[in-house]
Amino acid sequence: MNLTRPRPRTTALALAAALLLAATGCSSKADGGRDAGRGGDGVGTGPGVTATTVRLGALTDLTGPYATLGKSIVQAQKMWADRTNEDGGVCGRRVEIVVKDHGYDVQRAVAAYADLAPDVLALPQVIGSPVVAALLDDIQRDHLLTFPQAWAADLLGKGSVQVLGTTYDVDMLAAVDFLVRTAGLRAGDTVGHVYFEGDYGANALEGSRWAAGRAGLKVAAQKIKATDTDLSAQVSALRKAGVKAILVSAGPAQTASLVGVAASRGLRVPVVSSAPGFAPQLMRTPAAPALAAMLKVVSAAPAVSSDLPGVRKMVAAYRKKFPGSPVDSGVLSGYNAAELLGADLKKACASGSLTREGLVKAHRARHDADTGLGTPQDFSDAARPASLATYVLRPDAKAVGGLVGVEDAHRAPGVEEYLKSRTG
Repeated sequence: MNLTRPRPRTTALALAAALLLAATGCSSKADGGRDAGRGGDGVGTGPGVTATTVRLGALTDLTGPYATLGKSIVQAQKMWADRTNEDGGVCGRRVEIVVKDHGYDVQRAVAAYADLAPDVLALPQVIGSPVVAALLDDIQRDHLLTFPQAWAADLLGKGSVQVLGTTYDVDMLAAVDFLVRTAGLRAGDTVGHVYFEGDYGANALEGSRWAAGRAGLKVAAQKIKATDTDLSAQVSALRKAGVKAILVSAGPAQTASLVGVAASRGLRVPVVSSAPGFAPQLMRTPAAPALAAMLKVVSAAPAVSSDLPGVRKMVAAYRKKFPGSPVDSGVLSGYNAAELLGADLKKACASGSLTREGLVKAHRARHDADTGLGTPQDFSDAARPASLATYVLRPDAKAVGGLVGVEDAHRAPGVEEYLKSRTG
């Protein structure tokens, strides 16, 4: 099913109007990044940029299953915009972020993109793997630099789309390596992997299977849907398979059910989750003791409780600006994305082109982007993850964001070999 925007049928009148526009040298506001003109400062401008304003867009979830995450990201990015404007803006222009809520509904997201895209320069936030997948063709056609809140490797290789940090499969290489080093797994042992159907789970499973094969392990895979919240059957199957550890690439509700049921049935084995499988709210549920005892989380980002000076400064500023709001991984993820885009905007301004194509070019010229909020990233090769280093974290109900660090970011053994095997 084609979920991209429908193209209207061209009438003779519309065709004549288009030819007239072409003949007079005019361009539409959704021109894919070509100069719409130059401001008084000589900087080339295009969609989303006027003499006084740079408009950015956010396609988020404020009313669906990831509403808490969406709110955190939106607030963090608006905090960045306010601070940027206090410091003089970008290229002498005030930054505005226009937010559209899609409620994690793909059709609503497609309609929201059609409404938003003609009037923004970039998208520092798009929540949801299925949403990003539906919009990929339009984003590429429009040369709209986009930072998705999704980390599937299938999003690599798109010039206008930037996965920040690692991808799900790279994190699973780190998860398997962690289990081999710390849980005493040996060749011939079986590891379970419970995963969502779709790009997220499939990509994570690709990584776990490769890493398990390299270590001589077997993988007992259990595919689930986002609507599956009671994982009793999956726990029974994994227990029957004799698993010595479990990986999970799903949502927080599924992680809580998996760990809680496993603990209650005596299957007290180490569990490692992909980053989207944990939320600090889990530490206020009946599953909290089992999560604290059994769960680890692999992530491209450090814990919000990290002692990194940049993270501590951001947390303090966020708490001051939004008292009472939870400080979770979405705050860190959203602010980091905004900081990275802000540096891209400054680079594009210095190059004299605040157009979409100028912004993408500036972004792809960065080899060592470092916001102080995690690992440095290399954006120069769209086909590779921006980072190959993964953090290992663990739940802690008393910590800011509900997680604390176990291991600093590092590359799992074999990651370069894996990437070569994946690209053929």
